[in-house]
Amino acid sequence: MIKLAKIPNLTELTYRSIKQNVLNGTLGELSRLTEESLATQLGISKSPVREALNRLEAEGLVRIEARRGAYVRQFSAKEIKDLYELREVLEMHAIDAANITPKLLSDLSASINRTKKFLKNGNKLEHIEEDMRFHNLITAATGNQELCRVLDNVQQKALLCRSKSYELSATTAPVAHTKIYQALKKDSRREARLAMREHIVFVRERLLATFKTSS
Repeated sequence: MIKLAKIPNLTELTYRSIKQNVLNGTLGELSRLTEESLATQLGISKSPVREALNRLEAEGLVRIEARRGAYVRQFSAKEIKDLYELREVLEMHAIDAANITPKLLSDLSASINRTKKFLKNGNKLEHIEEDMRFHNLITAATGNQELCRVLDNVQQKALLCRSKSYELSATTAPVAHTKIYQALKKDSRREARLAMREHIVFVRERLLATFKTSS
């Protein structure tokens, strides 16, 4: 990991650095995240690392064990099912509540094109970030900041779950996103909801199938 400069918002930077490494897979499920080792890697004291790990635990991305350190969270099949059921409800509500403007449609179209490019070039991390950005664009269009906050956390947990199923579902993203975009473009919320539900259920089922195979 890249060493961090000692500036006033060091705790926030520490949190973002550790979180990014958790979400992009640099710190895997079996990695033991001790305050000492992370502080050494980042070139800082243990205090901001401790605060960052506590924050990540509160977000459900890591688990902390007394005298043992922190570990990237592992999800059970039941937790995965619950998580995706919640995501389905939230994202379908976002479809209903979003203010569909020409700017939003243009941004969604551009996101789909970037996703295709990232997939073609084999840029896994960029694709994942763009996938989340597409969904966040719709949520942001609702103007509901609390919904944005909750759904962002749900998506981050889903990203941890998807590390094992990425190759099975990644190539379907442009097709699914295009269906959602086209339905919104012709102002058919019903079709957009159905396309969103189909997209989320497909990823969930692929993930659960992979989970059963590997367990």
